[in-house]
Amino acid sequence: MDYGHELVFGTFLTPAVDAPDRVIALAQLTEQVGLDLVSFQDHPYQPRLMDAWTLLSVVAAQTQRIKVTTNVANLPLRHPVVLARSVATLDLITGGRVELGLGAGGFLDAVAANSGPRLTTGQSITALEEAIAIIREVWTPAGGGIRLAGKHYTVAGAKRGPEPAHDVSIWLGAYKPRMLAVTGRLADGWLPSSGYAGPEQLAAMNKLIDEAALEAGRDPSEVRRLYNISGRFNGNGGFLQGPEHLWIDQLTELTLEEGMSTYILASDNPDDIRRFAEVAAGVREAVDTARQLPPEPTATGTTSADAAGADRSAGGAAVSGAAVRAGGFSVVPTPPPVVKRSAVQLLDESVRPTGPALDPARTYAPYQLQSGQHLIDVHDHLRAELEQVRDLVEQVAAGTMGVGAARSAINTMTMRQNNWTLGTYCESYCRLVTTHHSIEDASLFPHLRRADPELVPVVDRLQEEHKIIHDVLEGVDKALVALVDGSGGIDGLRAAVDLLDDTLLSHLSYEERELVEPLARLGVF
Repeated sequence: MDYGHELVFGTFLTPAVDAPDRVIALAQLTEQVGLDLVSFQDHPYQPRLMDAWTLLSVVAAQTQRIKVTTNVANLPLRHPVVLARSVATLDLITGGRVELGLGAGGFLDAVAANSGPRLTTGQSITALEEAIAIIREVWTPAGGGIRLAGKHYTVAGAKRGPEPAHDVSIWLGAYKPRMLAVTGRLADGWLPSSGYAGPEQLAAMNKLIDEAALEAGRDPSEVRRLYNISGRFNGNGGFLQGPEHLWIDQLTELTLEEGMSTYILASDNPDDIRRFAEVAAGVREAVDTARQLPPEPTATGTTSADAAGADRSAGGAAVSGAAVRAGGFSVVPTPPPVVKRSAVQLLDESVRPTGPALDPARTYAPYQLQSGQHLIDVHDHLRAELEQVRDLVEQVAAGTMGVGAARSAINTMTMRQNNWTLGTYCESYCRLVTTHHSIEDASLFPHLRRADPELVPVVDRLQEEHKIIHDVLEGVDKALVALVDGSGGIDGLRAAVDLLDDTLLSHLSYEERELVEPLARLGVF
């Protein structure tokens, strides 16, 4: 369903506390290339991230046109009355350039550890409903003192105001049925992320929002559908894995078929932001053209839009609709390196267990194949970053740049945290790998164990290798720090990176060999 909203495009930037100037520069670039919105996550309990509202204020002061928003505000640590007045104040100062992305607070233990209320998931949703009512009352100038008695927030005679410069929208980050229903009843927009709600899940979620809106007497089109997205312009197929024209086709289809109308790119790469601006222009043109054309009936009596929707993969790309047989399983795992770099070998590859054999009679829909491909894409990113580590080390070893020069070279690397010394750069890469493994251990592996008992030995082995890789990462970290502080030399660093190269690349290849088919067959969650 196309809800007819004007298209909006923006960025979702990492508010890294160690690179404030770069974050602000990326926000300014977002405006310079013609995008509409810049957003930041809000995790007040995380000292590695800048305070969201302070950052939004600075960004708003150093831009002229672009809108700013939280993505999403952490309600449990931001009292609704204070939050409402912060939003209204900044909106007045900027002439109406502020929106409010709002969340119930997903990291409940972290909230409690920082003196926030210790709530269950259900209680946090009830608190969110109460907070939305309070925020809207603060923004409403007419009437006497605000009096709302709730289970989590009680306002007894609070004064109203200030009134924002424009009708500020409240966008909710929601995934589960109850939160989706709250979105349909109370919110101005729905703000999921593609990493948690893939394109194939949007239709079912939109349906729950629409039903809740209708039950509340609202037109479902009143709820804007936003989407935090990530992808690669050098990918080889899948959702947002390819050149600009692929992005344009897929986002146009999501707009016309699922009603999504705001796309927010999660990337800290300036080149990605520039290319996304070209995508935005292409999507606007394609959607405008499609909206002006009447639907054409097909031979079966359905419209061309209906046919396109039925022929669409869950990844958002137009496909032939034909399933792929197992015998032609098209997702190809990355083979392990032939040459070993290190004399030390920590993984005995000969005793690795294997999972169930491929069923030649099984067929796979395109969206199923994309689940396996996504694992390879994530691993490709890790491999590429590791190659940058190795390249930097070799430049130091060859004497083509000193350690000080190497530090400045790090600024150009595409890591989540932009570190400025060789030692702390390793910390970033270690954290990237460790985070990937932690997500697998906590979510993916338990799912695979439950879904297919034959995979249990494989998953157990992968988790054992995670521990080994963790120790190797610590060894690289120590070697890099030693190089920078002078207590170690380049030979120790090279040996540590060689061991990481052999161990990690072997592990990634083994994981792909054993899991790409199960992921296609069983899904990610």
